[in-house]
Amino acid sequence: MSKKTLVIGASLKPQRYSNIAINRLVSYKNEVVAFGLREGTVAGIDIDTNLHAYKDVHTVTLYLNPERQKSYYDYIISLRPERVIFNPGTENPEFQNLLQQAHIPFQEACTLVMLSTNQY
Repeated sequence: MSKKTLVIGASLKPQRYSNIAINRLVSYKNEVVAFGLREGTVAGIDIDTNLHAYKDVHTVTLYLNPERQKSYYDYIISLRPERVIFNPGTENPEFQNLLQQAHIPFQEACTLVMLSTNQY
């Protein structure tokens, strides 16, 4: 079953984990939307440089360090996702507390590992 996923911190650089994740999510037939600092396309997915009020986002997967996440707290919470994934290096107790208060589940996990082990 496809889980619409928003990748925040999307990169055009093929060696970046966010780029690899977009490719892998697409190959696993998930609907993907992406937000990053630079416009471009990865695996047929356009990277948006403006925040949109995406509908029916199941998962938000983060590729931003905790300091850079701060300006996106309200936006992510407003999407009411089913879960937020904090990939390695993005763990953020402050944001996790806000998600808990908003009753939005989160995981400290690796999207790539979750996909490859069928836990996504």
